[in-house]
Amino acid sequence: MTVTANTEPSGWALLRPALAGQRRSLLVLASWSVLEAAPVLLSGQLVAAALDRGFLAGELAAGLAFLMLYGTAMVLGAWAARNAITPLAAIVEAARDALVRAVVQARLAHAAQGSGPVDTSTVARLTRQTEGVRQILAALLMMARTVVFSLGAALAGLATLLPEMAGVTLGCLAAAGALLALLSVLFRKRYREALLAEERLAGSAGHAVSGLRDILACGGADTATRRVGHDVDANAAASIAAARVGACRIGVVVIGARVPLIATLVMAPSLLRSGAVTPGQILGAVTYLISGLEPALRLFAQSLGNMGVQLQVLLRRLAQHTARPPESPGPPDAAAPGRDHVPSLSLRGVTFAYGPHSAPIVDDLDLDVPYGDHLAIVGPSGIGKSTVANLMAGLEPCRRGDVMLGGIRLGASAGPWLREAVALVPQESYVFAGTLRENLAYLAPEVSDDELARAADLVGLAPVVKRLGGLDAPMEQTAALSEGERQLITLVRAYVSPARLVILDEATCHLDPAAERRAEEAFADRPGTLVIIAHRISSAMRARRILVLDGSSVRIGDHHALLRDSPLYADLANTWAAVPESADLASGRDGAGV
Repeated sequence: MTVTANTEPSGWALLRPALAGQRRSLLVLASWSVLEAAPVLLSGQLVAAALDRGFLAGELAAGLAFLMLYGTAMVLGAWAARNAITPLAAIVEAARDALVRAVVQARLAHAAQGSGPVDTSTVARLTRQTEGVRQILAALLMMARTVVFSLGAALAGLATLLPEMAGVTLGCLAAAGALLALLSVLFRKRYREALLAEERLAGSAGHAVSGLRDILACGGADTATRRVGHDVDANAAASIAAARVGACRIGVVVIGARVPLIATLVMAPSLLRSGAVTPGQILGAVTYLISGLEPALRLFAQSLGNMGVQLQVLLRRLAQHTARPPESPGPPDAAAPGRDHVPSLSLRGVTFAYGPHSAPIVDDLDLDVPYGDHLAIVGPSGIGKSTVANLMAGLEPCRRGDVMLGGIRLGASAGPWLREAVALVPQESYVFAGTLRENLAYLAPEVSDDELARAADLVGLAPVVKRLGGLDAPMEQTAALSEGERQLITLVRAYVSPARLVILDEATCHLDPAAERRAEEAFADRPGTLVIIAHRISSAMRARRILVLDGSSVRIGDHHALLRDSPLYADLANTWAAVPESADLASGRDGAGV
C-alpha cells in the first residue's frame, strides 16, 4: 500500500470510539491522579516549614511533625496510585477490544474480497502490533497522569514558595519542550523506518519459510539467505538509529530540570543575604525541582516521548492495514447471478502452481460441469484433487486460464454473491461454540426449524440432534463430538445454505459407508451441482461422471467406461476394493484415493 503524507490515515480514529465510551473511567482516573499528586504539591511547603519553623527555630517536635505530614501525604498518594489501576485497566482493555475487532473485521473483509493468496505473516504482524498498542497505551496513561499532575503540582508549589525561580523554571521548560518537539519529529521518522524494516523482514522471512521446499529443490538457499539477511541487517540498523535519537532526549532533562536547579543554588547566597527568602524556602524549592519536576520531566522525555511517538506510528500502520477494501462490483461485462440463476461451471486452460518457479499441480485443465451435474474427482495422493476443488470455489487464483461460474470469472468477481453461490466442505470440519441451531444455520440465518429438521434427517444427523437434546443444545464442549458427528453438522450446514455448487472435499471420510451413502444421496437429490473428492470407490460409482487426475492428463467418464479405458482408475478401484471397511473406518480415509 502506497500512502502519501497528505492522505495517510490517522490511527487515533481507531481508539476514539473506545475512549469516548470510557468517559466515566477517564474521570475517575483523573480524580485519583489529582490525589496522587498531592504529595508533590505539599512536599516543598512542608520541607520549608520543617526547616524554618522547626529545626532552625529550635522546635524539634514541630520539624518532625511537618515531616510526618509529608510522609502521610506520600502514603495517601500511594493509595491513590493503587486505586487508579482499576479505571486504567477498563480504558486499556476497551481500546484493545476495539483494535482487535477492527483488525479482524478488516482482514476478513480483505480475505473475502481478495483474489490473491493470503499473506499469513500479516495476521501475526498485526496481532503483535495490536498488543504493542495495548501495552504502550497502558504505560502511556499510567505515566501521563503522573507527569501532567506532578509537573503541574511542582510548578504551582514552586510559584507559591519561591516566585523568583518560577519564571526561570518556566523559561527552561519552554526550551526543553522545543528540543523535545524537534527530537520527536526525528524519532518518529526513525521509528517508522524501523517499523517498516520489521514488516519487510517479516514478509521476506514468511515467503522464505512458505517456499522452503521449492528453495531447497532449486538450490536457492544461498540467495534466500542473502535476501533475508539483508532485511535483518536493515532492521537492526533502523532500530539502532531510532535508539540513538531516543538517547538524545536526556538533554531535555538537563535543560528543563538541572539548569533551574543550578540557577537556584547559584542565586541562593545573594537571596539569603538580602533576606528575600529563608533557608527553608531554598530547600523547599530544591525539593520541588528534585523530587517533583525532574522525575516528571525525565519520565516525559525518556518514556512518554518515545511511547507517544511509537503509539502514533503503530496506530497509523494499523489504520492503513485495517482500512476496509471497496466492495468488488464485478466485471463490467457480466452481472452477478441471482439466487434463481442456475450457474454452470467451466474451467478453461487452468494452470496452477504454488510458486512462480514451481512445477504446475494443475496444468491446462479444461472442464465443463453443467448445472445439476454430480461429478466425482479421483486420483493418487498429492495429485491435486483438493487444489482443483479450491480453484472451483474461487479460493485459489489461476496462474493461467479462467474459472467461470455462471459466465463470470471467479478471479475478477470475488463478491458476496460467490459466498452464497458456492459451498466447499473440507475434510476438517468446524463446529463453533454456540447452539446446534446456530451451527447448522450459519450460512442460512433465516432457515426455519422445520427445514433444519428435514435436512438433518436427510443427511443423517437426526440421531445426533436427538442425543444432544434438540436444536437449542449448547455446543460449548465441541471436543466431545466424534469426527463423524462434526462432519454431519458441517454437511447439514452446507445442505441448507443457498449454494448452488457444493464441493465435498473428502467431507465424509469419517463416516461409515452407509452414512456416507445417505449424505451423498441427499446432496445428489438437492437442487444444484455436486462435486465430490472421492475417497471410496462407492462415492465414485454413485457419481454421474468421474474425473481422473494422473498429473499429466485427465480422463472423464462413468465408472464402467473408466474401468475399461483408464488403467489408473482401474488400479485405484482395485486398491479401494481390497481395503476392508473396518480398516477404512479405523483410518478415517482411504489412502489410495487421497
